[in-house]
Amino acid sequence: MEKEQNQSPENENIKKEDNLPKNDQSKESKENVKEKKAKELTPVEKIKELEDKLTRTFAEMENQRRRFEKEKDDAFDYGGFSFAREALNLIDNLERSKQSLENDESLKNTEALKKTLQHFSIINKDLISIFEKNNIKLIDAVNKKLDPNLHQAMMEIEDNQKEPGTIIQEIQKGFLFKDRLLRPSLVGVSKKNSNKDEKSEENQDNLETK
Repeated sequence: MEKEQNQSPENENIKKEDNLPKNDQSKESKENVKEKKAKELTPVEKIKELEDKLTRTFAEMENQRRRFEKEKDDAFDYGGFSFAREALNLIDNLERSKQSLENDESLKNTEALKKTLQHFSIINKDLISIFEKNNIKLIDAVNKKLDPNLHQAMMEIEDNQKEPGTIIQEIQKGFLFKDRLLRPSLVGVSKKNSNKDEKSEENQDNLETK
């Protein structure tokens, strides 16, 4: 009697499971087998899946190779881009020094100023020549039509002798490094004199009324 009373509920549950009909157990096992078979791929399907994976892998490898080649070419062709931009400070400082001397009233019309400006001109030409040898080219600006890819308009200047949008003043020189813009030219462009246009229209109207 004591043994029967000490039996736990867990043991009773195990016994109940053991007492399940065999037909129910077999049905569950058959369903599991069917599900596993449904998930399994045929040999042809497995081969096709592997081919797809290989194709994607080779495509990704090719893309990486192309990116690497482009980065390598850019590094070779434009590796000195930052240095080239910094080197432009030499020309800018030379031009500022030249203007400062030209505006100095105590030096105007002196031989010392003339000789100094001549030396500045020689140094400037040498710098431009060195730059050109290293693929840093000066942008041609004056008397050209404004090109937003090369020039940056800083002001408009009234000039009826030039077509509107023509560069008539260069404030700062621009440069290209090979085919890339290193620095745009800062320029002043022409525009028509609005007062003269209004007067010409008035004169034309007066002639027509007469």
